[in-house]
Amino acid sequence: MNELWYRIQTITWTSVLDVLLVTLVFFMVLVLVRGTRAVQLLRGVILLVLLALSLTSAVSLPAFGWLIGKTIPAILLAIPIIFQPELRRAFERLGQAGSLFRGFREDREGAFISGISHACQRLSDRRHGALIVLERDTGLQEYVDTGTVLDGRLSQQLLETVFYPSTELHDGAVILRESRVMAAACVLPLSAGKLHSGERHLGLRHRAALGISEVSDAIAIVVSEETGQIAVAHNGRMIRRLDATRLETILRAFYQPRLRRGWLRWLSGSKKKPSSPHQKP
Repeated sequence: MNELWYRIQTITWTSVLDVLLVTLVFFMVLVLVRGTRAVQLLRGVILLVLLALSLTSAVSLPAFGWLIGKTIPAILLAIPIIFQPELRRAFERLGQAGSLFRGFREDREGAFISGISHACQRLSDRRHGALIVLERDTGLQEYVDTGTVLDGRLSQQLLETVFYPSTELHDGAVILRESRVMAAACVLPLSAGKLHSGERHLGLRHRAALGISEVSDAIAIVVSEETGQIAVAHNGRMIRRLDATRLETILRAFYQPRLRRGWLRWLSGSKKKPSSPHQKP
C-alpha cells in the first residue's frame, strides 16, 4: 500500500495527459478499422506477438528469442501492406467531419428482418432475381466500394425498387449494414469450393452468395429469377426452397443473441447442442 500511495503521489498532469494521448491514439485506430476484415487480422497479429513475448520472458529460449526478434520487424513492415485498403479508407475517413464517431450507432439487427422477408416474398412472386447480403461481424466495406453507394434507410419498397428488372442497379448484390442499405450493384467473389451434384446448376447469384459466405460471416439471401425460389447462404452452405415465414425464422435464429441462447439452455437444464440454422427442418 505504501508503494501504491507513493506511485499515486508521483502522478502529475503531464503523465495523465501522456496516458490520455496514448489511449486516444489506440481508440482512433480501433474506430478506423472497425467494420473491416482488418479487425480479425490485427487481433491475430497482436495475439501472436503477446504469446511469443510471454513465452520468451518466462523461459530462457535463446534461439526462439532470436527468431522472434528477427520476425517482429518483418511483421511490422508487412502490416501496412496487408492493411493497405483499410489504411487508405481510414485516411479518407479522417478528412470527413464526425466520421470517427460512427461506431456509436445502436445495434438494431433484428428490427428489419420482417421487412426483408416480406420483400423477398414479393420478389419471389414476381420472379425478380435478387441478392441481398447482411453484414455481421466481418466488415464488407471493400465490396461496398465496388457498387453504387446508397446509404439509405432499409425498407421493403427500396429493396423491391432496386431489384426491379428495368433498373440499372438490379444486376448485383445489395449490402445491408444494420438497418441501412449501404450499396447496390456490388460485385461479390464467386464460390471457390467444389459444388455438390445438386448445386452444379446454380447461377451466378447463388455462386456469389456462397462465395461471400465463405470469406466472411455474412448472411446472403438469393431470390432465383428463373424459379422464384428463396435461398440463404451462410458459412459456405446453402438452404433452398424457402418462403417468407421460413426465411424470417432462419434469420431470427442467426441474429438471436448467443448469450441469451446459452442462458436459456442453462435455465432449462438442457446440455444438448442446439440445432444449426443450416439444417433443414
